[in-house]
Amino acid sequence: MARRVQRPDVPLVWVERLRGILAELPRCEEEAAWTGVRWRVGNATVAHVFGGEDQLFRITFRAEAGEVMAFAHLGEPYFRVGGNAVGMVLDEETDWVELTELLTDSYCIQAPERLAAQVARPGPV
Repeated sequence: MARRVQRPDVPLVWVERLRGILAELPRCEEEAAWTGVRWRVGNATVAHVFGGEDQLFRITFRAEAGEVMAFAHLGEPYFRVGGNAVGMVLDEETDWVELTELLTDSYCIQAPERLAAQVARPGPV
């Protein structure tokens, strides 16, 4: 029988950093996921961070339909999950400013309009 590889716990410093980002968003709640930690608004998942059996750490989130294929084509650290779900491998080189913007966008996609309207989003450059 094959031995199952354990998934590593996400480093607490990263969970705390994500907690700080997502706690700023109206009614975005943290909860334990089947593995790792996720943040939801209502019943919609905004972000899910976890360690994989390959010992890499990933965060998944939602993107606008027009951006999903761009994430798939960019390659590492990005990947496509399915539908409008995409993800990013987290490591020591993670750009936390960019990740904050991606998570804010994910929240605005998942949240009811009245809550999303309360969030300041960066405009086009």
